[in-house]
Formats: sequence, C-alpha cells, structure tokens
Amino acid sequence: MKWIRFRDQAGRAVHAHVNGDLAQPVEGSPFGDWVDHGSPVALADVDWLPPVQPSKVIALWKNFHALATKQQQTIPEEPLFALRAPSSLAAHRQPVLKPLRYDGAVFYEGELALVVGKTLRAVEPAAVRAHLLGCTIANDVTAMELISRDPSFAQWSRAKSFDTFGVLGPWIDTDFDWAGASVHTRVNGRERQNYPLADMIFEPTELLSRLSFDMTLEPGDVVLCGTSVGSLPMRPGSEIEVEIDGLGVLANRYG
Repeated sequence: MKWIRFRDQAGRAVHAHVNGDLAQPVEGSPFGDWVDHGSPVALADVDWLPPVQPSKVIALWKNFHALATKQQQTIPEEPLFALRAPSSLAAHRQPVLKPLRYDGAVFYEGELALVVGKTLRAVEPAAVRAHLLGCTIANDVTAMELISRDPSFAQWSRAKSFDTFGVLGPWIDTDFDWAGASVHTRVNGRERQNYPLADMIFEPTELLSRLSFDMTLEPGDVVLCGTSVGSLPMRPGSEIEVEIDGLGVLANRYG
C-alpha cells in the first residue's frame, strides 16, 4: 500500500492511500486505525505534503562502500549520523528554497528513507521489519560548505536543517523491497547518481536496530540511509528528480 499526505480544499492535512491515479482520503492514519472517508482525489490535483510528520529525522553519513572508497575513508564500525530538524521537511513538487544568509554550495543527495511504524527501542534486527511502516524517497539537501566552516565544530545539523532542505515523497510504500533496487538522481534530465542499495554498509534492518539501542524511534520518525557517489552542487533553477527502482520518483525545483 502507498500512503500520502495532502492539503484538502479546506486547508487540512489529510492522509490517503493511492489507488492507481487516485488518492483515497481516510479518517485516521497509517499508524493506527483508519477507514476510507470522502471521495477520491486525482493525484494530478493533489497539493502534496511530506508523507509523514516525524519527531526526528536521522541522516546517515558514509553508509555506502563506494563513497567511502572514493573518499579514501575507513569503513565505519557503527552508524554515523546527524539529526535534521523536522521543520526542514518539504514535499514532492514543492520548491527547495535557497537559504537567506548562505551563499555557498548546496548539494543534492538522492537517498532511500525509512519510516518507523511502531515504537523501536532496543530491537534486534530480526524483529525490525514488524516495526517498519515502509519506505519513501529523499533528497537530503545539504549546505556542504557550512559543515567545516568553523574548524572547532562540524555543523552537520545546521547544514541540513534549512527550510525545505529535507525533501520526502511522494509516498510511503509499505511493501517496498530494497533488495536489488538502485537510486537514480537526475539534474535537468541528466543522470548524476546511479548506485545500488545493496552497497549499503549498514542495511536497513541492522541500521534501525542499532539506532534503536541509541534512542527510542517513534512512529513517523524517518531515517535517511545515506547517499553514494555523484552528489554535486545544484544551481538555482535546477530540476531535481530522485528515482528508486520500484518505489517512484521524487521531483523538485531548487531556487
């Protein structure tokens, strides 16, 4: 099943499941009980919202062998991550805004994102899937030059927390199987990233398990699995598409 959120004509945020080219609104949410409510809406007419409202967004760094090899870095022994502000989230088709007081390079990062469905606290890998709602697509936009601007403190969270920098969507797919899938990022139609999810250092079930021993993951929380080679700066006006085989296409314009 595919779940989306959109803003209805009354301005309310609505959960809906996707049936072909239609979105069926529900009363309730995918995190609990729900029933169909109201008439279906054409996806072409949807005012998209991020598919989830998390209490926290965890962004992985150096989680792909190919990128670690290219940067001549060691393979981490445990997940390396930063927290992204939930207020940074943006939706499918929503513009990604240029920061007001930062003029440095802004990078796209096409990624797989995991959405927690049930509370995870100290859960072993074999039990993780029962706590996972599903997967969505992310563009983990980053103001890259900010990270090392002050040599005394790496500013990962600030670099990722500008408004609209955390792009998620278009939907959460509860049945998606990441095994065998690849991530493709296109800039103005030109492919810039093409990497297999099988190259992850910490695959999703192990990753969520390890994180759950560090902190409690609540329903709706999002974990970005990290990106691989091909991440580059975006120019204002660029059209960015992130596609994951079998999951869909996330599209936005920068600037």
